[in-house]
Amino acid sequence: MIPKKVFFTKGVGHHAAKLQSFELALRDAQIEKYNLVKVSSILPPNCEEISLEEGLSLLSSGQIVYLVLSRASSNELNRLLSASIGVAKPANGSSYGYLSEYHAFGKKPEKVADEAEDLAATMLATTLGIEFDPDKAYDERKEVYYMSGRIVETKSYIASTIVKEEDEWATVLAAAVFIL
Repeated sequence: MIPKKVFFTKGVGHHAAKLQSFELALRDAQIEKYNLVKVSSILPPNCEEISLEEGLSLLSSGQIVYLVLSRASSNELNRLLSASIGVAKPANGSSYGYLSEYHAFGKKPEKVADEAEDLAATMLATTLGIEFDPDKAYDERKEVYYMSGRIVETKSYIASTIVKEEDEWATVLAAAVFIL
């Protein structure tokens, strides 16, 4: 079982019950009608990235679907929460890439997105044997990764929200959904 395609989605949900806020985040991400199985973070070789719409058209209600999922929930009033999936694709499409799941509380969404992207890119860079200074800022390391010619693309997908009401749960999620 090696996925041939992947699509990315994200969602946000607010509700008095934690479980219902998760369900609403799944609905927002349009993946509530599937039986979701979390897997670790390898982007298979030759796995084609497709749009959310195309991916959903290839799935059926009740289907078992494998995904990499980043998720965070909170009921603390005014709490900022974010969940992100980072992506790092190798230049050689027949090699595997990396997906990273990262979530945080109280961090700007842009920082959480950068952290997720950084994690995926660094995991791929170390696998490919790209030499870099781990103490350098991600933007500087990113240049080294691209200049090596062995990493072709990095990016991230993020969902973020704030707990707006007392007695409310908020859930955010980001996912890489595989199509077999």
